[in-house]
Parts: sequence; C-alpha cells; structure tokens
Amino acid sequence: MSSEPLHPPLLNRELSLLKFNERVMAMAEYASVPLLERLRYLCIVSSNMDEFFEIRISSLKEQQRQTPGLVGQDGLTPSQAFDLVQQAAHKLVDQQSRLLTGAVLPALAGQGIVLLEPSFWSDTMRQWAYELFNRDVMPMLTPIGLDPAHPFPRVYNKSLNFIVSLSGHDAFGRSASIAIVQAPRALPRVMRVPDSVSGVPHGYVLLSALISAFVGDVFPGLDVKGVYQWRVTRNSDLFVDEEEITNLRQALQGELSQRNFGAAVRLEIDHAMPEALEVFLQHEFLLQPHDTYRVIGPVNLSRLLQLCNTIDRPDLLFPQHDPSVPPPFDTLSDNVDEFFAAIAHKDRLLHHPYQSFQPVLSFLRAASRDPAVVAIKQTIYRTGEDSELMRLLLAAARAGKEVTVVVELMARFDEQTNINWAARLEEVGAHVSYGVVGHKTHAKMMLVLRREKGEIRRYGHLGTGNYHPRTARLYTDFGLLTADQKLCHDLDHVFSLLTGLGARRPLQLLLQSPFTLHETMLALLRDEVLNAKAGRKARIMAKMNSLLEPVIIEALYKASQAGVQIDLIVRGACALRPGVPGISENIRLRSIVGRFLEHARVFYFYANGTEKVYLSSADWMDRNFFRRVEIGFPVLDKALKKRVISEALTYALRDNQLAWRGMSDGTYVKVKGRGKSLNLHEHLLQTLGGQ
Repeated sequence: MSSEPLHPPLLNRELSLLKFNERVMAMAEYASVPLLERLRYLCIVSSNMDEFFEIRISSLKEQQRQTPGLVGQDGLTPSQAFDLVQQAAHKLVDQQSRLLTGAVLPALAGQGIVLLEPSFWSDTMRQWAYELFNRDVMPMLTPIGLDPAHPFPRVYNKSLNFIVSLSGHDAFGRSASIAIVQAPRALPRVMRVPDSVSGVPHGYVLLSALISAFVGDVFPGLDVKGVYQWRVTRNSDLFVDEEEITNLRQALQGELSQRNFGAAVRLEIDHAMPEALEVFLQHEFLLQPHDTYRVIGPVNLSRLLQLCNTIDRPDLLFPQHDPSVPPPFDTLSDNVDEFFAAIAHKDRLLHHPYQSFQPVLSFLRAASRDPAVVAIKQTIYRTGEDSELMRLLLAAARAGKEVTVVVELMARFDEQTNINWAARLEEVGAHVSYGVVGHKTHAKMMLVLRREKGEIRRYGHLGTGNYHPRTARLYTDFGLLTADQKLCHDLDHVFSLLTGLGARRPLQLLLQSPFTLHETMLALLRDEVLNAKAGRKARIMAKMNSLLEPVIIEALYKASQAGVQIDLIVRGACALRPGVPGISENIRLRSIVGRFLEHARVFYFYANGTEKVYLSSADWMDRNFFRRVEIGFPVLDKALKKRVISEALTYALRDNQLAWRGMSDGTYVKVKGRGKSLNLHEHLLQTLGGQ
C-alpha cells in the first residue's frame, strides 16, 4: 500500500457521506414522490445521521485527541476536517427541519394525516390526552430534581429526555430549579388518536407532546416555567481487544452492555430551549456549542417511520411490488432432485429486489430436507431477529445434517441478534464459528454438499448482499446459484480457512480478501492501462457503495491518464475526484438514489474484448480489502454476464431520473432528464419484476 499523498488530495470521507444524505433528503423534496415515502426519506436521513455521529464523528473526535497534527489523504488535519463536517452537518439538519415542518407535515395534514400539537388541541382532545397521560404515561415517569442528593441521571444513548425549568418550594422546603424527566423506553413515541377525538382520519400524538403538556402534574405545587425535549448521542463503536480475549462472544456481550453509555458526541435540543439550559446540558456532557443541534419537531425524527408503515393509504406510497420468481424456480415442484438438477444444468442469477429472494430460501429448504444432503455451510453477517433462513438452518441441524455457520459477531448494531442466533444454533448441534480474529467475515456464501451416485457434489450460493429476506425487498443485490465445481471447491477452501487452521491454498476462480481481491483488482486495472497504451479499446465500469481505498484510486487516476474510459457508479461515500484535467478527465462518477438502496458491487473490465465481470461482497475500501474476509466471484455464463452488464451498469449509466453526477469538488449535480426518460428502478421493475 502506498503511503504517499495523492495529488489532488482525496475528498473527505465524512463530507462525502453527508453529501450522500443530502441526495437522500432530496427525494423528500420531490412532489413526484408519494407523500408518505417523502416522510420515509426524512426518517432514513435521521437514522443515517444517528449512525454518522455514533461512528464517524466519534472517530473524528478520537483522531483530534490522538493525532491532532496528522494531515490525512484529504489534506486536512482532524480538527480542520471536524470543523468542516460540523458546518455541513448543521446545514443538513437545518434543511431537514425546514423540509419536515414547512413542506412534508403540512402536505400530510392536507391528506388528513396530522401530528396533533397541544396548542391546537380541542377540549375533547385535551381531555382524551390528559386521561391517556394519567393512565399510561405518568405512572412510569421518574422525575429527578437536581440537587446535591440527586445528581444528573445516567442517560441512555439516543433516549428521549426532558429538562424542566421550575420555581417554588417542594414539601421539604427545597427550592426547585431544574428537573430531568426521562421518557421510559417501554412507551410508544407515536400514538394513534381515535377519529372521534382527533376530528381527522389519521390523527397522532407524540409522547413528547403528552409529557410537555402535562408534566406539571409530576411536580405538584411547583410552577413549570418551561419544558424542553432533548437527547444525547454517544460513541457506539465497540472496542474489543481481540488479541487479548479468549472468548469473543463473552467479551462482546460485556462490551454491548456499555455501548449505550459511551462518550457523548452530539446534543439535540428543542429549538425553543433557553440558552442557559443549553449551556447546562453541554457542561453536563462535556460538549461544545458546535456539538449542539437545535431541532424543530421531534428530536428523534426516525420515530415517525411508524406512520409510513401503519397508515392504510396506498395512494401515498410507492405501488406495491411483488418480486417475481424467475424460471425455472417458478414452476419447480417440491421434488428436491428437480431443484438441484435445475442448478446443476446451469448457473442461475437472481437480481433482488426485482426478483424474489424465495429461490435462496428454497435452496436451503431443499438442502435441509433432502436425505442426500450431508452438509450445509453458511456465513451470516446480518439476517434479522425473525429469520426464516435461520429457522431452516436450525431445522437442518435437528435433522442430523452437518451444519456449519460462520456468524460475524461484530456486525455493527446486529451484534446481540447474531449472538442470540449463535446460541440457538449451538443448542441444536450446529458447528458455530466466529471467523478470524481481527477480520470481520463479510462474505455472503452458502455451500451444500450432496451425495450423488456415490460421490459428493457441491452446490453453492454467492451474493453481494446479506441473507436478510426483509432487506432483499429493499436493497439491490445479485445472487448466484451455481454447481460449478471450481467455484464450489473454492468456497469449500474459504470455509476451511474460516473454521479451521492452515496455510492459504490457491483458489481457482474466487477472489478473497484479505489475500487476492485487492491485488487482482489492481492487476485488472493495469491491464486496461496496457491495452489503452497499445491503442486498443480500454474500458472500466464499477458499481459499489463506497470508494475510498487510496491505492485503487491512484490506479484509477493512472488509468484515466492512459486514456482508459472509466464510469463509476458509487452510491455513497467517494474520495475520488472525477474530471480533474490531466488526472481524471476520463473518469465519470454518478450516484443513484431512488426507491431502492443500491447495494450490489459489480466490477467490469473490457479485457481486450473478453469482458471480465465480477460480483462481490466488498466495496473498494481499506477495511474490505485488508481487514475483512470478502469474496469476489466471476460471472462465467455469457448470458448471465450480459444481464449483469445491462442491469447493473448500462441502465444505471443511462438513468436520467435518479442519477446524480459527481463533481471534482465533491458536490453532486442532478442529472437532467434529457432525451428518453429512464428511471433505473422502474425500468427493472417492469422488465424483471411483477407489479
């Protein structure tokens, strides 16, 4: 890896992530997007920003402490980067608040979907709200008046809290000044109001509104001068010294209990909170004014996602999409021999969410039931708390199959779920491994060993996305069902490395991080340079979530300078500067943001006409190349290769509805819809899926 600074410097990762969230938020601005979906995009931005502060901002703060003078590949010191990021984050949050309160909520109210604020309550509504507060809310509140005997309470990460300004004296003669009220986590944040009470078809009241309106009852005999909601975001990156521990699961469980009480990194407060109370909270959490965000509306906007998921107004949502089950899986019977024969006949490509995830579940179901199947091996990164796939693995183990599952315990924010699944798998006799210490197992792969005519035949599934049926309806990913014995033997070798010990063996077709994926990508990039210098056609297309690894970026710059035509489709963070004269003028960058989350990783090299295409679980990032176990797999079947090129790349480059063009300064410009209109997601829904 090169340590020399790049010229021009790379774009800052955190600023690029904020630009991505601006593109997501832009979806909430478009009148052409259904109204509840506009609210959903605002909620997604809120959730993204939570993680941004929990992980990225906390990392920047740590860099400020440990390496304050270090200049990064972006040409910035940690303090310089932090200042720019905070400015951009404040601008984004302000824009989000204006969009919510000035456009989306009023438009929803016009459709009879109303968040009922106390200042607009009728007498009937106020009586109903008061009864609800006394019955369900007040008994669970524990007010804490701050004095020497009652220090500031321990506050849970991202919990809803209120600071109450008081005057008067209590029963013990104590002078009242400030109290803290924490909203119990067991209480719903959004509650439906009966139509007869609200006077609108879909009336809702926020828990914060109930507490704000009636908190005086919690402090009898005192004057409430003001009540203001707030929440604090904490560093949520887990630290487990993997070289020192003897049991990763036990160590991780101990660390998880402390995640919600890490160092504070952000304070969100009600826009009307007096400055004195703001300063008081900043002092309590050791935060500065630039760490504080004044919010109009709920401090946890993502809670409003409940409205998108529960209101029965299909006219305000994207049209329902029922993914198609592609042939031959749409006509196969329950005969397991037919299922495996269909995969043995030729490779089968699935493009989610346009095509159903069901064939993947059917593959595992057939394996769990088939007496001829002797073993199943699977990696799990994210799968969800309620997973049919995991239930099938449990059933296979109970049926006596040799089930081996590599569970990644360090999958961020899914750690507890994965720990729970690991325990259940062990209870039924499955072999559970946690991969390789120091390297997250991010590869998406499944292997089935089946006895046929006295010999073991291998069948595999490789994917670009998680084994998570819910996200398979929201994320664009590719999956390959294959009986190619070279690919399947390679899969077996990778599983052996993950579960056992031994020297690395050469793989025939698979690329694997941290060993061959990076070096192979660089070699393929260099080959295009050689072809360009020889006067031959040279072309690179790549689609991924993030592009940050400096050596790859440097190789892309060199390819551009050699005349290689390069198109990059990067959904999120991108450190590369496209279109810089003399450096990257042959590189075009775009980002697709729409109905589905672009998640597939697809790498195309013209390769002097042979057109090499790889699908992968890995982005072009340092962590994916060097600190994770990832796979890249070639698409060998000519028809499937043609599909991947058109569905993942060609159409995305023609899109003029969802696409944004990346500029050399890190900004993005919406691609104008000139010529024939093409919306990538709608086009693939029509050609691959079923409405």
